[in-house]
Formats: sequence, structure tokens, C-alpha cells
Amino acid sequence: MKLSKDWKRQFKLVFTGFLGTCLVVTLIFPAFFSYGQTARDLQNKIEQKNEDIAKLEAEIKQYQIQLNDLGKQKSSLAGELKQLDITRKKLVADIAITQNKIDKTNLKIGGLSSQIGSKEELIANDLRAIAENIKKTDEFEQTTLIEILLSKNDFTLVWNDVDNRATVREKIRQTINELREVKSELEDTREETIAAKKELEALKSKLADQKKIVDQNTKDKNKLLTQTKNSEANYQALVADRRAKTLVFEKELRDYESQLKYILDPSSLPGKGVLSWPLDSILITQMFGKTEDGKRLYASGTHNGADFRASIGTPVKAMTDGVVAGTGDTDIQCPGVSFGRFVLIKYNNGLAGTYGHLSLVKVSAGQKVKRGEIVAYSGNTGYSTGPHLHVSLYAKDAVEVKTLPSKSCPGRVLTQPISAINAYLDPLYYLPPYTASMVK
Repeated sequence: MKLSKDWKRQFKLVFTGFLGTCLVVTLIFPAFFSYGQTARDLQNKIEQKNEDIAKLEAEIKQYQIQLNDLGKQKSSLAGELKQLDITRKKLVADIAITQNKIDKTNLKIGGLSSQIGSKEELIANDLRAIAENIKKTDEFEQTTLIEILLSKNDFTLVWNDVDNRATVREKIRQTINELREVKSELEDTREETIAAKKELEALKSKLADQKKIVDQNTKDKNKLLTQTKNSEANYQALVADRRAKTLVFEKELRDYESQLKYILDPSSLPGKGVLSWPLDSILITQMFGKTEDGKRLYASGTHNGADFRASIGTPVKAMTDGVVAGTGDTDIQCPGVSFGRFVLIKYNNGLAGTYGHLSLVKVSAGQKVKRGEIVAYSGNTGYSTGPHLHVSLYAKDAVEVKTLPSKSCPGRVLTQPISAINAYLDPLYYLPPYTASMVK
């Protein structure tokens, strides 16, 4: 009978250990209840951020509509000043959206970290309880089955004891496995959220750049008011003077590039559609080659690239991997006659491209860039009738950043990408198919 009492005492200890485990879970439950309250608070804050973002997005949409309408109107001093003001409001709203997204992500990360901490604590407590139970059941398992059977008068009680012990161990094992799975899922989610936070922090950096653009636009606005003395007549005279200089410059550039000797080898060029779009939202405002706008705006009557609608401060991305071959600002040398701020990238696939009329350049000569990487922001610099992105494309070995003495601005030397005429290529051939659904 002594053996029977020992066994019962051992089993009682095992079962008591399990109850202890249950008690641990029960004690932790209030923490989960507290977390539940915190989770609801977090979710409410996240939903508020989403509402704020939605309102700002609607506001930005209205700003963009106003900018589009202004772009269709005849150029005027009042229109240009209004455009600068609306652009500033739009960029400030963009910054506010990004900050809201960053705040929302931080709330998510805080909630996930709290969940993971609670689950880890529960798992640790369960593991300690199981370790204690295993230690105590080891003593029980040292007793042979025959000894247990001989110590019991009722075989039913024996088998019930054995079944209960097995059930207890199985339930504990299942609980631990389930909690491990939950912990793993939460850790994966936290990693994803941290990655999203990094992405949003990069976006915040991007919008900080756009704030610089706004500041620059404010300076441009003040400069314009100084030049025109807030007079429409003076403004129109300024526009006419730039137009005349541009026509002279276009002709001298065309004459110069026509004299350059270059034999285009079609086999050195990649196939159709190898590039990605330089903007997130695509609306083509002028095609490559002889267009109506080309006849009106350029001395040659030919447009040497493709134009895309892009309000000031729109991110401009590399169309594929390559190396920056040069950057600059023709407005420093001769305001309003050429590319303005530009970036020339020589891609790894035999092509090269220039982005023109930029507001801010983010890269420098010699820098390697990846497809989709932000290299600049669109603007309205150089000879531009309104904010947009100009893209010129060439055979890679036919274009370089060179200097050209300017007749349009006597005594000045312009520095910009220059290529033989026959090396200019149609960007749209190498870009993805264009559809109206791309316009957002």
C-alpha cells in the first residue's frame, strides 16, 4: 500500500503542476485584458490617422485639378503666381500625409511589440511549468507498470490515472505549439511593419526634399515679382524675351548637333519596352518627333523627346539600372532657354536618357542608380511653358555633357547633354505600353 500512496502523491504533484500552469495563464489574462484595451485604443488612433490621410488626399486631388486647369490657361503673371501658391499647398499636404503614415506605422509597431511581449511571457511560464511537471513525472515513470497494477485494487482507477496523465501532457504540448506559432506569426508581422516604417522614413526624407523645392519656389516667386514689378506687361515682355532667346538657342544647338558624326548601330540597342516609367502616374503631353507643339515651340519643328505631366515636386525615377553621366542647370548660364536643371543617365542596356526642367536633382555624376530609384523631382526650370518632365533618349555612346558657346546669351557658355541628331531615339518605343488607365 505504501507504493500506492507514493504513486498517488506523485500524480497529485503532477496534476497540481498542471493546475499551476492553468493558474499562470489565469493570472496573465488580466494583462491580456489590459492589452485588449490598449489594442482598441491603438486601433482607434490608427483609424483616425486613416481618416486624416483620406482628407488630405482629397485636398491634394483638388489642388491637382486647380493646377491642371491653370496649365490650360494662357500664361500670365497672376496665373504663374497662383500656380506657385497652390503647388506649395499641395506639397505641404503631401508632407502631412507622410507624417500621418509614419505615425500610423509606429502605432502598429507598438501594438505588435506589446502582443509579442505578452505571448513570450506566457510561453516562458508554460515552459517552466512543463519542466517542473516533467521532473516530477520522471519519478513516476521510474515505477514499473506491474508495480502500479499491484498497488491498485481497481484496474479502472489505474487506467484513468494513466489516461489523465497522458491527457495533461498532450494538452500542455499542444498549447505550447500553438503559442509558438502565434509568436512566429507576430514576429513576421513586426518585421514587415518595421520594413514599412523604414520605407515611410525614406518617404519622409523625400518630402523634406519637396519642402526645399517649395522654399525654392518661394524665392522664384519673389524673384519674378522683382523682375516684373508685379506688372502683367513686364511679365509678358519677359516671356517674349525668353521665347526669342530659346528660338535662337534651339537653332544653334540643332546646327551644332547636325555636324556631329555618329554611325548608329541598331544591334547595340535593346528591344522594345525595356524601360520602366519615370513617374508613378503617366500622362503624355507631347510625343517625340514632328508634333503640332513641336512646330510651334521649336525652331526645328521637332520635339527631341517626350513630355509628361508632372506637377512641381513629383518624384522622378531611373528607368533602369545605370550610371549618372552628368547633372547641371542651364538657367545658371542662360535662364529660360534650355533644360534648366537636368540629369543625364547612361543605362546598362545601351541607352541613355536626359531628364529636363527639374526642380531638384538628387544624384551626382558617377553615381550608380537602380531602376525605380528617385533621382530628381520634376519642375518648371529652363524653357518650359508649365511644370512637366521632359525625357530625351539616345544611343548610349552618342551623348555627353558638353559646353556650347551661346549666341542667345552672348558671352555665356551652356553646359548640357549634347548628341548627334541621328542618335536621338523615341522614348515611347522603349517604355511600357501607354494606356489611359495609367493616369491617376
